[in-house]
Amino acid sequence: MKATDFLRTHLKTLAPYTPIEPFEVLSQKLGRAPGDIVKLDANENPYGPPPEVLDALGTMKFPNIYPDPECRRLRGLLADYVGVPAENILVGCGADELIDLLMRCVLEPGDTIVDTPPTFTMYAFDADVNAAKTVQVPRLDGFKIDVDGVSEAVREHGAKILFVTSPNNPDGGVISDKDLRRLLDLPCLVVLDEAYIEFAKEDSRSSWVLERENMVVFRTFSKSAGLAGLRVGYGIFPTDLITYLWRAKQPYNVSAAAELAACTALENVDYMNTVRDMLVQERGVLMRELDSIWFLEPFRSQSNFILCKVTGGTEAHELKQKLQNEYGVMVRHYNKALLNGYIRISVGKPEQHVVLMAALRDIADKL
Repeated sequence: MKATDFLRTHLKTLAPYTPIEPFEVLSQKLGRAPGDIVKLDANENPYGPPPEVLDALGTMKFPNIYPDPECRRLRGLLADYVGVPAENILVGCGADELIDLLMRCVLEPGDTIVDTPPTFTMYAFDADVNAAKTVQVPRLDGFKIDVDGVSEAVREHGAKILFVTSPNNPDGGVISDKDLRRLLDLPCLVVLDEAYIEFAKEDSRSSWVLERENMVVFRTFSKSAGLAGLRVGYGIFPTDLITYLWRAKQPYNVSAAAELAACTALENVDYMNTVRDMLVQERGVLMRELDSIWFLEPFRSQSNFILCKVTGGTEAHELKQKLQNEYGVMVRHYNKALLNGYIRISVGKPEQHVVLMAALRDIADKL
């Protein structure tokens, strides 16, 4: 017998998730030093975490001791930051872990989730891993959620979970209170992913969970806090549901270093707010500059990235490859039908935008 004979059948046809390549791999692939690569493809915070985070990690005590399985110090700080009781907060190794944990606790094999593409692809990926079905309700023009279509899909398929991202990745749009309330009236668990909420004009809906028994909110330290490499996310859950998540989660899922970094970031919120304001301002500047490129149609965003439709006969994938190979500028392209003609550009530092725009103008002159 072969080892794969013992594998769960549905995993044999599972398509792997396509991650972003790290600096070291990109450097070797492009023949450029890491510092010469303008990395605007993964919505990372180019300014990084508060300097105090690096100081804290450098003087970290007791790395030989297992971390607190309940992340009590971090959850206490998050309670003040988010405005919900610590009892409703669960911390994970990135919000990605919590998405999978929630599915493992809620979904039986064959159960259904509703997805609203184009959006974050981990929902459908984790549903596949957990032998669940995904019903996709594509977004309307302007990437607005088709609330009527979602409502019909939830009821027709008896969906257990609906995933809504706001601001949405990849377009940066937000869902209105009116539409969110309509979705919360559906007979399913509504998961609101607020990974990018710090960059939006709208406030977080985290506190809604205290009034809505069928609502979950996910948030993260990867974006505004600049801790993508340390993997810290958190969820706000209804009281009765979180009890069972505690039972099912891995006991030491968040490392001591990750919790220390997140706690230190929350103790330096002024720095995070300053960086957020800089990125929001730079987003406006970048939007105006992208608008000047004749083959790009950028979409208004409330996040730290801008989605651009590539027009005028230019192929989006070819543009991504040209920026990468000839100019050392990394942007995101999705090999999916709904986004095949688009690129997504993360908001970076002004000096990164100078390189990006020089490359785009050079390409525009040659087309």
